[in-house]
Amino acid sequence: MIFDKSARAPKKKILVVDDNVTNLMFAKTVLSAQYDVFTAPSAAKMFLLLKAAPISLILLDISMPEMSGIEAIKILKKDPEFRRVPVIFLTALVNPDSEVDGLSLGAVDYIAKPIEPKLLLKRVEIHLTMEEQRVVLERQKKDLENFNLNLRELVEEKTHRVLELQKAILSTVAGLVESRDDITGGHVERTCKWLERLVEGLLESGEYRDLLENWDLPLLVRSSELHDVGKISISDSILLKKGLLTSDEFELIKWHTTFGVRIIDRIASGTSEKEYLAHARIFAGTHHEKWDGTGYPEGLRGKEIPLQGRLLAIADVYDALTSDRPYKKAFSHQAAVGIILEGRGKHFDPFLVDIFEKVSPRFERYLN
Repeated sequence: MIFDKSARAPKKKILVVDDNVTNLMFAKTVLSAQYDVFTAPSAAKMFLLLKAAPISLILLDISMPEMSGIEAIKILKKDPEFRRVPVIFLTALVNPDSEVDGLSLGAVDYIAKPIEPKLLLKRVEIHLTMEEQRVVLERQKKDLENFNLNLRELVEEKTHRVLELQKAILSTVAGLVESRDDITGGHVERTCKWLERLVEGLLESGEYRDLLENWDLPLLVRSSELHDVGKISISDSILLKKGLLTSDEFELIKWHTTFGVRIIDRIASGTSEKEYLAHARIFAGTHHEKWDGTGYPEGLRGKEIPLQGRLLAIADVYDALTSDRPYKKAFSHQAAVGIILEGRGKHFDPFLVDIFEKVSPRFERYLN
């Protein structure tokens, strides 16, 4: 038979590298139902296995004798044959600086030990999906570069497909953030809705029309999905804490804004399609700035804060207020509106608060 529709696609191959045999067996047990799992007790064995079989993703322990995971990834990312293979660090460390160092060397994520099986499966699934989308996007971009300029219809079709892939990448990365932070589940999707309502009101007001007309507004809204992407770099012990944060923990979590900018810059550095990440970068870096200058990370004041950050500040706070959290019950729509109105000129741009007040009935309809 030339083509058997019942034939299944081959399983993707996952390589788990850890000097602890128990950890290797645990990972293999969790992943084997969905993937072909190879194990290596050292980085040296990892490099031998890489040459023997095509590996789709590596789970790499950081703390190993002879050669650490940090040393191994430096070698791996210099090898043209293997540097594209996604690497997720496995670590018992809870040091944000070491985690950021690992991400800056090319790791796509880290998972804290002891490992939760569902979390491991979800992270692996998301990063394999992202890698598939990256490969497809690169292939589509190469196709576009080779098209004859006179084939307008074909170019338009391919451009649309690239835009759809860009949407998928934004959504996938946002999904990765949500999968780490089950405390604020659904926050990304809801915040997009609140931002869209604010932008509608701003358009109706006629203010900032010249600026808004130069923006791809659907892309603007989608880009807000990455505003919390920097939480990837925050330790699980802080991000998943069920109670109020200590002052020291809050200072650490503030870094998600700066980390978010760095992550988006790193993504943009590997593509010629930098423009579609421009809004995302601004959202990530400025959505916690405050109109009176008391926000973070830069302490920007007034219109020093880009319009994107001023808009998202309102949308982000509204969602936080109207959502259940371990340390509080959700506020009603009316109570949330009242709190935001009280923040006029302090936390929020006074003009945008006026816009919010006018369109707030639309928020209530979507909330319910």
